Amino acid sequence: MIYTIIDVETSGKSNRLTEISIFKYDGGQVIDEYTSLVNPQQLIPDYITALTGIDNRMVANAPTFSEIAQDVLAFTDNCIFVAHNVSFDYGHIHRQFKEMGFDYVRKKLCTVKLARKHLKGHRSYSLGKICADLDIPINGRHRAKGDAEATVVLLHKILNQTAGLFA
Repeated sequence: MIYTIIDVETSGKSNRLTEISIFKYDGGQVIDEYTSLVNPQQLIPDYITALTGIDNRMVANAPTFSEIAQDVLAFTDNCIFVAHNVSFDYGHIHRQFKEMGFDYVRKKLCTVKLARKHLKGHRSYSLGKICADLDIPINGRHRAKGDAEATVVLLHKILNQTAGLFA
């Protein structure tokens, strides 16, 4: 079974992607990675820049979602779409494909739900707090690559805890 662990950053209220990171994971190790800034084709609000560090200058020459859509399709094909709060990341990607006239459908797995079920007793299951509790470093919090990398480690811990229940 191959998982694609995905994290996206968005432009805020208008919810256009500004960054995407995808790690292809075979249950034991990362076998491939795709990360890109994305030009949302609109201004990024200051409060989003303050949170993510992604500003309008950084995405000015980045590809638009339509320019990377084929990469995302190919990279996630025949894989389980995994994210920490999967409905957020999947919803944004699904909507961007829908705006292009495509129906993006993948099997989904949520590490928030898995952690609550299999890693009991934590005060919070937000990515930052569960990772702090489990000593999982996040190199670039609120950046797609940093959050996706941490989610890979979290998924690995959950899979080890459940002895491959999801394989």
